[in-house]
Amino acid sequence: MDMRQLRYFYTIATEGQITRAAKILHMAQPPLSQSLKALESEIGVPLFERNGKKMELTDAGEVLYKKADYFFKFFDEALTEVKETGEGLKGQLTVGCVKTLFSHVPQKIKSFREKYPNVTFELREGDSYLLAEQLNNRNIDLAIVRLPLDMEPYSSLFLPEENYVAIMPEQWAKSYESETITMNELANLPLLLLRRISGVGQYELIMDKFEKRGLTPNIVTVCPDVDMILELVNVEVGASILPASILKKHFNAGIKGFSIEDETIISKSAIIWLKDRYLSKSKQRFIEYFEESIKYRAWKD
Repeated sequence: MDMRQLRYFYTIATEGQITRAAKILHMAQPPLSQSLKALESEIGVPLFERNGKKMELTDAGEVLYKKADYFFKFFDEALTEVKETGEGLKGQLTVGCVKTLFSHVPQKIKSFREKYPNVTFELREGDSYLLAEQLNNRNIDLAIVRLPLDMEPYSSLFLPEENYVAIMPEQWAKSYESETITMNELANLPLLLLRRISGVGQYELIMDKFEKRGLTPNIVTVCPDVDMILELVNVEVGASILPASILKKHFNAGIKGFSIEDETIISKSAIIWLKDRYLSKSKQRFIEYFEESIKYRAWKD
């Protein structure tokens, strides 16, 4: 088996059809089919099940596809490293970001593109667990996530911490005399909380705070999307507990924020990347923009 055969197999598996794979590889179908047959004969097991025109991977094919995917991503990284030697910054950065942290990104990209106009960006959104999975699979270069998260596989740059605040519909807020609210008062409100699709996150952090006080909050809705939470608060479905920056970013006349009087809930976040992955010059420079921003904020404070 050589790299050419592996590339042919990988393209067929990705596309699911010989016809589409042949178009992408700019070759005729017969030699592509012959190459696949020769590969299966050499390995000694079928790699696909033929279902009409559709090609479905066998268990053996699935194993080879995953290994090939890993190999080609490593190979592409090696080529990038070689090309970057003696060249200016260019190429694409794929950055994943939790929606509640996106306020960190726009100005960084603007400044970066002004200095390095040959670098382009692809942005992806998801919760911290999903972005970590994409990072592990090498589908993204960097991820901006909220913690907690298993940090063992990653290098990281921690972003400034922020407090959680309570938010509620403006009409409800009229019955409160102060700008603060207690955990007991929050427990008696219908609550809408952010919760990751998988793994431990801020939902568990907030619930732990209630549990330590012997409180059982009235959770009426959980979801992974902050915009959905804000819309629900706006139409008076319930109140929520969110990082303070979200309230500033999504200023809404129908929503009012309260500091939590008797509890400090801290939101921690970080920009992360795989420890064992080549860190291109573009990635290094982009991370440096975050470092400079953090240093400036610390100096200003």
